[in-house]
Amino acid sequence: MKYQKILLAAVVGMSAMLGATGAAQADSTEKTIRFGVDPTFPPFEWRDTQGQLQGFDIEVGNAICAHLKVECDWQIINFDGAIPALNSNKIDGILSGFTITEQRAKQVNFSHPIYSSSSRIMTLKDKDFATNAEALKGKRIGIVQGTSQAAYANKHWRGKGIELISYQNDDLAKQDLAMGRIDGTLQNSASGAIFFETPEGANFHMTGEAISDREVFGVGTGIGLRKTDNALLERINGALEAMVASGQYDDILQRYSKYGITAPVTE
Repeated sequence: MKYQKILLAAVVGMSAMLGATGAAQADSTEKTIRFGVDPTFPPFEWRDTQGQLQGFDIEVGNAICAHLKVECDWQIINFDGAIPALNSNKIDGILSGFTITEQRAKQVNFSHPIYSSSSRIMTLKDKDFATNAEALKGKRIGIVQGTSQAAYANKHWRGKGIELISYQNDDLAKQDLAMGRIDGTLQNSASGAIFFETPEGANFHMTGEAISDREVFGVGTGIGLRKTDNALLERINGALEAMVASGQYDDILQRYSKYGITAPVTE
């Protein structure tokens, strides 16, 4: 139950930043919630060999829907198109490794924080270098469009002799890394940890130190909702609070903690 205190502290700390803008438009009697997801980021979301969605975000989303007695309608999106899909009413929420930041909070409302995870550079096992601008000078580093990792690289590394190669999804970045077209990919550490367990990931490792920037990475990851959908926001937050109180949240977290997924960082 320790996450309950963390969640409540996060809510208080983020309330001024996120606000409650607009009148509630979501119908509280809706029987389906359409969650947008990019299934190229295990352990958060991926497709198994039968094509079924799996992952931490998927389990959390399905638990929320079960608590609210609605159906989860998982809509496949590219991550960089998540906010446009939300605001054009193609989906009702973004549940796909969506970090809570001030910049994004200008465009969407966020649920309570769900989890935190660090970011590092992944490269071939025979390579090793520090994760700072000086050490990366002359290297080609892959970033996925629209991610917090891309935002960090653009803020701290662009224009400093580092070639940033942009990809539409994580799978494409990993393919180019395997073929030697880039020197590394900046990505979520948990995503790397589960990749290393696969035959395809056996020749890779994380290098350098974990990066940090509160402005870029915020206080954790949450569900992004339209500014006008305050009723849906309240329902989802209520479901998350109930999951924490019952221990269901901790049960889900424990299944993924070996990858470095933790309760949200609020300090």
